Amino acid sequence: MKIASIIGARPNFIKLAPVSREIRGKFNEIIIHTGQHYDYEMDKVFFDELGIPEPDYHLDVGSGSHGEQTGEMLKRVEKVLIREEPDLILVYGDTNTTLAGALAASKLHIKVGHIEAGLRSFDRRMPEEINRILVDHCSDLLFCPTKTAVKNLEKEGIVRGVYLTGDVMVDALQRSIGIAERNSRILEKLNLGLRDYYLATIHRAENTDDFKRLKAIVEAFCEIGNIVFPCHPRTEKCLKNFGLWDTLKQVKVIKPVGYLDMLILEKNAKKIITDSGGVQKEAYIFRVPCITLRENTEWIETVEDGWNLLVEADKEKIVKVVREFEPRNKQRNVFGDGVASRKIAEIIGGIK
Repeated sequence: MKIASIIGARPNFIKLAPVSREIRGKFNEIIIHTGQHYDYEMDKVFFDELGIPEPDYHLDVGSGSHGEQTGEMLKRVEKVLIREEPDLILVYGDTNTTLAGALAASKLHIKVGHIEAGLRSFDRRMPEEINRILVDHCSDLLFCPTKTAVKNLEKEGIVRGVYLTGDVMVDALQRSIGIAERNSRILEKLNLGLRDYYLATIHRAENTDDFKRLKAIVEAFCEIGNIVFPCHPRTEKCLKNFGLWDTLKQVKVIKPVGYLDMLILEKNAKKIITDSGGVQKEAYIFRVPCITLRENTEWIETVEDGWNLLVEADKEKIVKVVREFEPRNKQRNVFGDGVASRKIAEIIGGIK
């Protein structure tokens, strides 16, 4: 069986790594990289650290509006799929790459497997939510990370080809954290002690593209202080365009870091402030309190267990929650035991 894994952005790379290790020994895998992320910090460093094979195709799509980017990826992915004729494609998460890959394959009558299926924030203003819904409804194999994801699909009438596998990001984290602790020097480089700093990441358009929201977040960060802020290129551009970049003097702004350094920063932070789905989940796994600057989340289990609080982009509310939030609840094993990738490979091996 020939499998094409279609990826293009940081979250895709992390999910691909453990899955690729499992399927490479059993199937013929090709990797198609759309080029949705295209600078080293957001791209090649993850391949190097996660041991992902060099992509067989790099489509160099780059940035653009959602429609422009997705359309260009759809066109270029389709050409590769026609040439390679895979039996199955795998797409990961909820990026524009995920949608383009699923649409291209389904229109060519190639089976689609969606890893991280069934997530819902129930907020269709989010581009990622539209991507999730569309991809799930054109997928043949839906690999769900949680029971909640399975229930979400059932409510939408999707019951065939649905598998509860656990979360492949747990697989990646469990394999990588030991390597990170042996090799990362990020704490020494930034002169950080254990649990004596806050870690922040902001990249979603709802926060970065809205001056009022971004200004409130920046002011909250400055008042809280002692924040380490790996700054996404899009976020940096918005901060500069809005004239907010030079106001971050009380914040330790750094360039985006690789996966291993990010794991160390997350694990040893006092608290995490983010709008990233993946970071919410990693914070939960590391038992680090998380404050999510969104009105909703696709990872509702982290909120239900009391380890993640949703806060709107309001300066006073952010400051208050960051200072006062102290989770005490016991966590459930909602994301699995680190064997999701093996289960996925076994399921693929059993399909006709």
